This record gives sequence, structure tokens and C-alpha cells, in this order.
Amino acid sequence: MKKILLPTDFSDNAWCAAVYALKLYEKEDCTFYFLHSYKMKVSAMSNLSNKLLRSMADNAMQELLELKDMAERSNNNLNHSFEILLSADTMDNAIDMAISNYNIDLIVMGTKGATGAKEIFMGSNAVNIIKKVKACPILLIPNECDFEMPKQIAFPTDFNRFYGEELLPLKNLSKLYNSKIRILHINEEKNLSHQQDYNLAMLKVYLEDYPHSFHWMPDYTKKENAIKDFIEELNIDILVMINYEHSLIESIIKEPVIKNIGFHATIPFFVIPASAQ
Repeated sequence: MKKILLPTDFSDNAWCAAVYALKLYEKEDCTFYFLHSYKMKVSAMSNLSNKLLRSMADNAMQELLELKDMAERSNNNLNHSFEILLSADTMDNAIDMAISNYNIDLIVMGTKGATGAKEIFMGSNAVNIIKKVKACPILLIPNECDFEMPKQIAFPTDFNRFYGEELLPLKNLSKLYNSKIRILHINEEKNLSHQQDYNLAMLKVYLEDYPHSFHWMPDYTKKENAIKDFIEELNIDILVMINYEHSLIESIIKEPVIKNIGFHATIPFFVIPASAQ
């Protein structure tokens, strides 16, 4: 039984992400947990009475119940069940608590919330979750992204890091629809170092039972742009990256505005936290 957490602010984007998750794991036995956090900024909280706070919690719980009901009515999949979680903590703390208490396998959430503007690559909630959640993979779904069977998965790497168990979420994702894993390397060097050669060889071993291929691109532009071009050229359906210190993800989430980084999430973005090494 796969356990999938669906953080929600009751926006259309959050529902879109939930629908994508239901379709992606259509053939899997899953429990989906809708999680809502109603914590406000301290400055705003100080002006609210206990009665008003209780009213906010009651309203949020009612919305969660309605959301669960809508999910059950629109998804008559016998493999799927739904639970609701309400938290008075911050969203990132609420997610950490849910991961620990319910053995969550995956977080699926939208890249923008109820107030998301089009020029923003991903909303502050999504960025905070990527930065702070280290115990669970995260699948980010762009606004108005319709589900398409993921035939192609892109996995950029510089071969500077040895991957072991970290690749398990990538393998599991590929296994769902026998998706092809397209490993992308951007040539920043004339020749790979001995360490890079070793990591490349081990990557081949770890992925030998999964359909995959290696692709080498010249270092002609910023990495974000090269990845974007690669996604378009190969009709990539999901982008997968491993989030570790000084990784490419760090540079992307530091500059969430499109015009600054030239990178726009048009396909789902699967973020795997790096294991402690």
C-alpha cells in the first residue's frame, strides 16, 4: 500500500495536483492523505480571538471533508482510499509530522497556491517544502497540467555524485508505465574524471533492468536552458532531480522568477532528497 500526501490550500492548482496523482497511481493500491495547514503569521495570529481561531479550524475541517467527498465521488477506483489531516502548524512542519506519523512514501503538490502569479516558477510553499523536507520524494505538478502517461523521464546528472538507494524512487516511477529514463549530461569538461567514469559505470549497473539511455549535450547555455531544450526535443513527460547540497535544484529555487532563470516548469518535477552520505 503506497501512502501519498496531498498538501492542499483548496486552490484549483492543489486539486489539479491531486487529480494527477490519482491518475499516475491508478493501478497501485494507495492511501491518499489530504493535508491542510491553517497556521497564520504570528503578527496576524496575535489579533485573533480563540473563538475565531476555532472557527477557522472548523471551516478548514469542513473544506477537507468536502474535498475528500469530491475525491471519492470523482474517483471510483477500488485501489484508492482517502484520509484527511488538519494541522495548526506551518505547512513544512505539518508535512514532516505526517511523513513520520503515517509513513508517507511521496508528496504530490502544485507548484502554485491560490495566489500564484503566472510569472512565478513555483510558489513559496513549494520552494519551502523542497528546501526543508529531507525524508520523502516530492512530485510538483504545474498549474493546469493534464495527466499524460509518462513515457519519457529526464534525469540530469554531472556524474560527480555516487547514487545508490537514492535511485529507488526513480526506478519505481519508471516501473509504473515502463517509462524510458533519459540520463542527461551537459559537457562542462573535455573528459570525465576517474570519479565521474566510476559513477557513470555504476549508474549503468543500477539501471540495467530499466529502459534507459545516455544523452550528452554541449555546454552552450545555462544548465536550466539546456534542460528546458532537452525536455522539448525529447518530449519529456517528467523531470527528475536529486536534491543535494550545491545541486542544480538549489540554483533553481533560489531564483523562482522565470525571467531570472529562464526555466519554466511545464511538466511535473520529481525531486528526490539525497541520502546522508
